[in-house]
Amino acid sequence: MDFSAYQENGHAKIKTIDALAKITAAKKASQNVVVLCHGVFDLLHIGHIKHLEAARKMGDVLIVSITADRFVNKGPHRPAFPESLRAEALSALSCVDYVVINQEPTAVNMINAIKPSQYVKGIVRGEGKRDHSEAIEHEEDAIRKAGGKMVFTDEETYSASTLINRFMDIFTHEAKAFLNSFRERHTPEEIIGYLQSIRPLKVLTIGETIIDEYNFCSAMGKANKEPVLAVRSLYKETYAGGILAIANHISGFCDNVRLLSFLGENRSFKEFISNQLYSNISTKFLLKPGAPTIVKRRYVETYLGTKLFEVYEMEDNSDNPQMERSFLEKLDDWLPESDVVIVADYGHGLFTGKTIEKICEKSKFLAVNTQTNAGNKGYNLISKYPRADFISIAEPEIRLDNRNMNVGIRDLTSNTASRLNCGKMMITRGKKGCLFFDNERGFVEVPAFSVKMVDRIGAGDAVLSITAPLVAAGAPMEAVGFLGNVIGAEACSIMGNKKPIEPSGLFRHITSLMN
Repeated sequence: MDFSAYQENGHAKIKTIDALAKITAAKKASQNVVVLCHGVFDLLHIGHIKHLEAARKMGDVLIVSITADRFVNKGPHRPAFPESLRAEALSALSCVDYVVINQEPTAVNMINAIKPSQYVKGIVRGEGKRDHSEAIEHEEDAIRKAGGKMVFTDEETYSASTLINRFMDIFTHEAKAFLNSFRERHTPEEIIGYLQSIRPLKVLTIGETIIDEYNFCSAMGKANKEPVLAVRSLYKETYAGGILAIANHISGFCDNVRLLSFLGENRSFKEFISNQLYSNISTKFLLKPGAPTIVKRRYVETYLGTKLFEVYEMEDNSDNPQMERSFLEKLDDWLPESDVVIVADYGHGLFTGKTIEKICEKSKFLAVNTQTNAGNKGYNLISKYPRADFISIAEPEIRLDNRNMNVGIRDLTSNTASRLNCGKMMITRGKKGCLFFDNERGFVEVPAFSVKMVDRIGAGDAVLSITAPLVAAGAPMEAVGFLGNVIGAEACSIMGNKKPIEPSGLFRHITSLMN
């Protein structure tokens, strides 16, 4: 952030945290009372102004710190306005003396640097939490240690999220209509309550371990003597993909998670995987002799995030009787102890006929997803599984399984559910949202909420991982469909499986959408 450019353009109130620390030290030495307010201030409205004016009356100097764009954790559609414009808007208020863009997720660092006499927040009215993280507790502890105190204003409040959601063109017409109707029937506390209710469930995740390697590069153009695209290598990132990502997603919402998979005997990535998995995940990895752990290496043009090509490193031959016996033995141990079994079948040799038979026979609640990709040539179809309690699958996969491109998606879904003895299905449809089917209650369609598309890889896994225990816990189908699309929107805003869906961010996204 070039603060000199702001000051040259009349925004001298906008300072760095280091500059403010010196200013406030001098002000306090002159017996001035320094007041700090902190927030997103995404859409500056009358409620903000009343709050800031009230805060200004509590002291001699009012500093407003705003959350930097990358830490605005209210869903991929936020912030509606970038940090530079939010800072400029606040600096235009006469009651505000200084503005700073905070490059941390909470105001703790600001409090430690500025050491204000008063840290002022707006009071929360009605039900619900101010925040679903522990930020406010950490900030209160920081202001107490700095010798100041936390104070709350009691001004008339308004919701910036409500104004943005209802009066700005963030979402499609279909999404706006759905959200308006959904808010009339449900509260944020109710929907978040469904997510909180799944925490005691014991979840077993089964599937192939995949190492996602993203090689970021810049396109240089055609090679001089060959019809080849030449690129310059910039940097590489490695993510825990496949069943590892699913286990990490669900580990934030359920305390007891188990993972059953295989690694290659060659280049196993054991240490990397151990560092990537969350501490409440118990693992059992079988070793596949003479094979590597699966690596999917993607080359990405960094400017637009466009994938150029992929390289698979794997050996998907499933003809290994000893490995199958070990796999079946572990299933005998873990299936009876699991409330929910989540199967992610990427079609790379883990699931044999015998293992599928045992999983279908002994799972108390079975959720399944199969995927077709370049590595299985379309042979990995959902009809491999003769029984499931919940299937989450993309529309192209269900059409491929039925060998039908033209039948209406509702007929296709109900017929497939009947054929596979499955009571509930979710069909993810990309920009069309999702279709949820319950064989007793019918269909619910939920439009997509994605407004920020970074990468679709891993989005289906994220949806499966959290909707499966919700269905097992008996959450209403409309709520599951809504949450599935919120989770999908979160996942699409993340590059690959760089980080899992985490509860506090998801709760804030839900609250933001439902205001």
